[in-house]
Amino acid sequence: MDNFREKWRSRRYKAHVSILGTTQLHKRNPYTIGFWSMAFPGFGHLLLNKYLRGYVLVLWEMFINQKIHLNEAMVFTFNGNFQAAREVLDPNFTYLYIPVYLFAIWDSYRTAVDMNKVYILAVRENAPFNEFSIGALEVNYLDKRKPWVSVVWSMGVPSVGQLYLHRIVLAVFILVTTIVLVWESHFILAVHYLILGDLASSNRVLNAQWLLYFPSFYFFTIYDAYTNTIENNKLFDSAMKTFLLQKYQPQGKHVTVGEKVS
Repeated sequence: MDNFREKWRSRRYKAHVSILGTTQLHKRNPYTIGFWSMAFPGFGHLLLNKYLRGYVLVLWEMFINQKIHLNEAMVFTFNGNFQAAREVLDPNFTYLYIPVYLFAIWDSYRTAVDMNKVYILAVRENAPFNEFSIGALEVNYLDKRKPWVSVVWSMGVPSVGQLYLHRIVLAVFILVTTIVLVWESHFILAVHYLILGDLASSNRVLNAQWLLYFPSFYFFTIYDAYTNTIENNKLFDSAMKTFLLQKYQPQGKHVTVGEKVS
């Protein structure tokens, strides 16, 4: 059940609130989006709220990386063992990786530029949008949250920061992926041995092919939670400002922000 139904649809909306999360338009730096796609294909699209495309690219990256053993080859390269890096790569799938990787960077940059233009038009139109949604399973609404709280929770366990922002689908996707990465890389077991001071066992149990996914996922969840908390707060302020101007301003008198009222 939503608190907004418009008879005549507007052309563009700044946001939409549903029981599964809040999707919104806001200005983004295209270079930042491209950088995250370079770090891990699909992350740039997830930052743009292009979830389906982002999920497909993330899953493709993990699938093709596992087939060609790219992470393992990178580890050998970092250690100066170039011959082992060449031997571990699978040429049958290697050339499938490059086009999709470049597409993810290019498409996320292009989409960021276009969505910035759409955002400007949506702000000028300032069409009303759904701000409250309640259903049998969930309740979601615009609210102000603290960015540092989302960062702390994301640092604890990836996906919890997204749950704090009520981004249910993305949080589930990140949580499942994190569980797979931690399990396959034996990261927790390696940390356990490291705490006990058994460095040799810690290095032995680690699976480098799976472990190299984790840094990108970890820092992405922190960045995503932090930036979206800030933008959600801005959206709340904008919606509240529009509501107060429409409902509590005397008819015929327009008071702008910052103007002194006698």
